[in-house]
Amino acid sequence: MTRLSRELITLGLVEERDQVAPERGRPSIPLAISGTGGYAAGATVHPGWIEIVLVDFSGAVIAREAHAIDDAAPRRFAQIIDERLRAMAGERTLMQSQFLGLGLAVPGPVAKASPKRRRTVDWLQDWQAIDLPDYFADFLGVPVFVENEATCAGLAEYYDNGLISTCDSAIVLFLGHGVGAGVISRRNLFRGEYGNAGEIGGFFPLDQPRPSGIDLLRALQTADSSITTLAEIDSHLERHAGLIAAWIDRAGEQVWLAIDAGMGWIDPGAVILSGGLPPPILRALGEKVTGGAGAITSPMRHDVPLHVSRLGSWAASIGGALIPIHQMTAAVHGG
Repeated sequence: MTRLSRELITLGLVEERDQVAPERGRPSIPLAISGTGGYAAGATVHPGWIEIVLVDFSGAVIAREAHAIDDAAPRRFAQIIDERLRAMAGERTLMQSQFLGLGLAVPGPVAKASPKRRRTVDWLQDWQAIDLPDYFADFLGVPVFVENEATCAGLAEYYDNGLISTCDSAIVLFLGHGVGAGVISRRNLFRGEYGNAGEIGGFFPLDQPRPSGIDLLRALQTADSSITTLAEIDSHLERHAGLIAAWIDRAGEQVWLAIDAGMGWIDPGAVILSGGLPPPILRALGEKVTGGAGAITSPMRHDVPLHVSRLGSWAASIGGALIPIHQMTAAVHGG
């Protein structure tokens, strides 16, 4: 172990921490993942804006940016990502040789006809006709990993909430373009046989009210046509408080049904509410689901804590940035 640890330290993948003096014998030297071992990027597109994140090898966020867009076509998205990744890395003197890859968080399930394509939401339909990892890897000239946005959010939230040290499994509900879930099982991402674990959008048909950000946006637009993107909802919380409260009452019931089903199947150690909705709305949904108790209680099973995301919409892009590192370490461990 000493020899292997020394090799990892030399490679910059592991670092020593302060010695811990035991009651007897030689002091132990804790080891931790080193942030200098490399870096990765994550990106996602929301209705009206793009988010880009850089993380170091330990998973710590070292930079993040959001940019308004009015054109979400794949080529335009790739151009912005290419320009900003070069600038962000250059400003921080990060070496290209240490870049591990770009993780793209994309809404929609894996297409039945091709594992490299996704049945994205309608306003991203240009993305449906291309092999996403190949297209962006060819354009950007870097390794590209494509994953569902809710799965990415699940990975980010599991680490951000410190749940990795308290539970082996968790469910993350990500409310954004639609409704999705990230599933953590045995401290690892659970993707399912075809990569579509957590695709719960089918519980809520598109032609009916759903607990999604786009659904709330449409409800607000019936009262105020000036609201055009999810990013604007935060500034209208007081003006449309009554409408939003009514939406939370209805959506909260739907979120509860999704969580209840997930708890029945997965028996998680924690549940997290995340997504592109403003934090006050996510918190209100959490209170609706738990009745203000901070946990999901039942006389027939263990109480399960419910956490409300601190990352919000950034969970998807941060999780996307963690995917290249996750893939690398999983390969090392044979996972």
